[in-house]
Amino acid sequence: MISIFSMKGKTKHLGVKPLADADELCVPLLQHIGRPAEPLVKAGDTVQKYQQLGKAAAGLSANVHSPVSGTVKCVDTITIAGGATVPAVTIVNDHKDTTCDPFDSSVTSVIDIVKEAGIVGMGGAQFPTDVKYRVGDQRIHTLIINGTECEPYLTADYALMATYTEELLKGIGLVNSIFKADDVVLVIERHNRELQDVFNKYLANGSYDVRIQLLPDTYPQGGELQVIKSVTGKELPKSVLPKDAGVIVSNVATVYAVYQAVEHHIPLTSRILTVSGERSKHLGNYRVSIGTPVARILQQLGQTADGAEVIMGGPMMGKLVGDAHIPVMKGTSGLLLLNPQPASDGHCISCGYCVEACPMHLMPMMFAKYWRSRDIEKMKRYDLPMCIECAACEYSCPAGVPLVESIKEGKKKLREYADASKK
Repeated sequence: MISIFSMKGKTKHLGVKPLADADELCVPLLQHIGRPAEPLVKAGDTVQKYQQLGKAAAGLSANVHSPVSGTVKCVDTITIAGGATVPAVTIVNDHKDTTCDPFDSSVTSVIDIVKEAGIVGMGGAQFPTDVKYRVGDQRIHTLIINGTECEPYLTADYALMATYTEELLKGIGLVNSIFKADDVVLVIERHNRELQDVFNKYLANGSYDVRIQLLPDTYPQGGELQVIKSVTGKELPKSVLPKDAGVIVSNVATVYAVYQAVEHHIPLTSRILTVSGERSKHLGNYRVSIGTPVARILQQLGQTADGAEVIMGGPMMGKLVGDAHIPVMKGTSGLLLLNPQPASDGHCISCGYCVEACPMHLMPMMFAKYWRSRDIEKMKRYDLPMCIECAACEYSCPAGVPLVESIKEGKKKLREYADASKK
């Protein structure tokens, strides 16, 4: 792992501010790992706030709900950050906020409410949370609540922990009612250690069985496997599910969403994100409705994206925003306006820095080498699928080799070959 500039100082203590809803929102039906939700509405339908727009498809999927009340303009495909095309529901907001209870009265268990609420991993993975929480007979001894926000600039989780401290602790209790883990650990980075005092105000009387653990200020410390190693001392292969080692890791924003769903019957229709970057005029942490276009956020903050490189997420693992109409999704932790970076096509100088930086103990320079020669089988032989795409290798490369591009394109080709072999 590596040390990088955090760039968090200008936003971490700014709290959480709400942004007004747009006149028109575009809610993707695929903002999770797996299959798109199946649309339940059509053009012309009237919808209420929190109404289900899409039902989780068979297999790995998640429900999707309306963040506002209004009229469905269309159900069509859109392009999201990173360039993927997904189905989406566009809603014309009537600004009445006419709400409905989205949950059937027969749904009472925490894990079933999590499913109904469409909660997914909000640290970036967007894995359907109810699937992650269903561990069967597997004994979970350690529940890790992940408050490590290791990407530069991002402070949305910090703001959540500082602002909604008691609600988060209640959410942790609800989540642990599923697992009954003996050790419940909330992890934060050392440079955020002042949060210990915030939490201790609630932990001092013993009402919450949670302990705080400080982790190193390194990147990518917030990765699931890296967190598990820091807390338990166990180094799990990427091919081993944490639950099989008796561990569950859940991001703080995900746990807060569980609290909102169980206690207030609010499905996952909004999130906190950080707006920052050298080109951003108004920095802060904002609560934004899912489906809000980037253009609406910039408009409310009185700025444009002219001359900036716009990234959804963090600068290391985030995705480029090529169109200001691209909407906020469940996994959108940040909106960064950065100085454009010059295109690089450097050649490896065999320094080995990428190997030293890789948290998965891989050899990233081999991915670049064999991507140039289009030798996908050799990329696979060097364990390409094990890469978590944290970009620590590219950050450390003095030659400017586009390592992340070779990794993503290589994985794409492997998926294409796998799909072709099934036919």
